[in-house]
Amino acid sequence: MSEATLSPTQPIQGLAYQLKVGTQKAHTMAESTSFVTSFLKGIVDRQSYAKLVTNFYYVYSTLEAELTRHQHHPILGKLYYPELWRRDALEQDLAYYYGADWQAKIQPSTACAKYMHHLKQTSEQQPILLIAHAYTRYMGDLSGGQILKKIAKQAMNLTDGQGTAFYDFEEIKNHGEFKKQYRAALDNLDLDPETTAQVVSEANQAFHLNMELFHELEGNWLLTLGKMAWHGIARKFAQPKA
Repeated sequence: MSEATLSPTQPIQGLAYQLKVGTQKAHTMAESTSFVTSFLKGIVDRQSYAKLVTNFYYVYSTLEAELTRHQHHPILGKLYYPELWRRDALEQDLAYYYGADWQAKIQPSTACAKYMHHLKQTSEQQPILLIAHAYTRYMGDLSGGQILKKIAKQAMNLTDGQGTAFYDFEEIKNHGEFKKQYRAALDNLDLDPETTAQVVSEANQAFHLNMELFHELEGNWLLTLGKMAWHGIARKFAQPKA
């Protein structure tokens, strides 16, 4: 389905629907990056994954700080759900991958710094567009998080609770019901058609910012694939001949 284009003169069916339809193309593109497709196949490099966790830590910390800053905004404040916050969970994962002194060992990548700057700039200039970033990140986390958690555990031989706290929403017992509640909150926001179109456009920008994070990691991912292929060949030739 092609990306929806909204006009201020067109009727709005609901923001949740407009976001789903209007970002479908960008969503598919993000899922088609080599990083994501390799991840879904169970090809997970621990070092690259730790870098992704690092970047997510900076992105979510920035997003959550800005959402908290605007928690009393007449419209954006209606999407203030601290139970979704990921910063603390990501800190647990960083301590697992980098050790107790993880704060001294990490820094945002170039794409991550760009993402953070965009969030802060959006918060300053048009905070209502943070709706798009909250939707893109948290609804995606709730929808596919458990599948990704299972893949990460199997690929990196993690025991339960180690390095995958990001995917655990301790305060949300029923993901499906919460997503219904969140979509209803989106639909009940008092947005005019022009603002709705801007939110959908910003959601597409959010997907592209995420794609840039993935593209940065693809070099390490390709190296991992090469190592896996080499080890496979080495094992083949190491086998005794009949």
